[in-house]
Amino acid sequence: MESARDAAVRLLLKIERDDAYSTLSLAEASEETVLADGREQALFTALVYGVIERRMALDYNISLYLTSPLKRLHPRALSILRVGALQLLFMDKIPDRAAVGEAVSQAKRMGVGFAASLINAVLRKVAQNGVKYPPETDRERYLSIRYSCPKWLLRHFDEHYGAERTESILSAFEGRKALFLRLNPLKGDSVAARLSAEGLDVEPTPLEYCVAVRHTGQIVSLSSFREGLFHVQDLSSQICCKLLGARPGEIVADCCAAPGGKTFTVAEYMNDKGVVYANDIYDHKRKLIEEGAKRLGLTCVRTTLGDAADLPEKLPPADRVLCDAPCSGLGVIGRKPEIRYKSPEELEELPALQYRLLKRCADLVKPGGTLLYSTCTLNPAENEDVCGRFLAQAPDFTVSDDTYYRSLCGDAPYKTFFPERDGGDGFFAALFQRKPS
Repeated sequence: MESARDAAVRLLLKIERDDAYSTLSLAEASEETVLADGREQALFTALVYGVIERRMALDYNISLYLTSPLKRLHPRALSILRVGALQLLFMDKIPDRAAVGEAVSQAKRMGVGFAASLINAVLRKVAQNGVKYPPETDRERYLSIRYSCPKWLLRHFDEHYGAERTESILSAFEGRKALFLRLNPLKGDSVAARLSAEGLDVEPTPLEYCVAVRHTGQIVSLSSFREGLFHVQDLSSQICCKLLGARPGEIVADCCAAPGGKTFTVAEYMNDKGVVYANDIYDHKRKLIEEGAKRLGLTCVRTTLGDAADLPEKLPPADRVLCDAPCSGLGVIGRKPEIRYKSPEELEELPALQYRLLKRCADLVKPGGTLLYSTCTLNPAENEDVCGRFLAQAPDFTVSDDTYYRSLCGDAPYKTFFPERDGGDGFFAALFQRKPS
């Protein structure tokens, strides 16, 4: 039986080696790794997320007590140091002596016993001196280390949202987030009570059928999950589905549907009457959508497979079309902390792809119908700029004057959800109306 610390080191090395998503990797590892109990499972999860989220701050503090660069350390030794430093600097319930002693033992168990004395000495210094950051007078370097935010990303947020909002965004990305659930209205009005009875701390939100829960453990193991009483979906994403305004009996197309959360919520808004076409380019993700719809008891969902740009030739004209485009994910760093370590070059080709998808999805919309473009990123090049280009090239579309949409947008043509202000993930939504023929 593996310890939580050993499992965390092993998974952190895999995530870094494979450039993998933490959420998916943790889900897979949780199924494969045998830990002693729920407490060890919780520690394992906290260590993995914590090290990824605070990696730059951890490396800065570790490097203060090294005589050679971090890159010269054996990868396993460095990962053990990061896990140890995280416990010493950012986790209150673990005694310093236990954290240091476990790290030294780990080094011996995991084949880097030659580094045990170094690990012991460095972590003792970390424990003795506490967390350190660069001087606040050097704002850029301080914030970069304080929030483990690469300088290019810090400059990006500064440029587009201002210095004050930048710090608020970075602060909102820190720590474990509440998990938002969409309660299945087709299962009656007692779903929240059932969740509370299963031990979840359920908090209401301003949005109907949306609740926040904390300290959930393995939520997919709950009988309420298996019975289709809810699905996991962020608050911002749920609001986006309400914006679409789907009604019973309509034809709706969700063009980039995986993992299916929006498809399910839209189908529920339709009272499971009509048709929701859920498309994805990957067959295994299409099958996950089918499984989710079956679990929730949704019979109006029809899955399709292929590039979203090809859908106008495959599907009938739709009353409402959702184009939730692939994006850089800069709004969901709080849930997928590894996104912060992307290179800026990875963002450059996205707007062209997003515009192509939006333009093709628009071809699916009936005259008088509705088109919703959304992303989970905070990047005007992928959001406002794509929408501006679309409107300039699509004279039969206008920004919607829907009452609910306008109440969210205020004076702006589109809605940007900020994590520190709106409570959910960073998100963007633009609602368009096609002119009647």
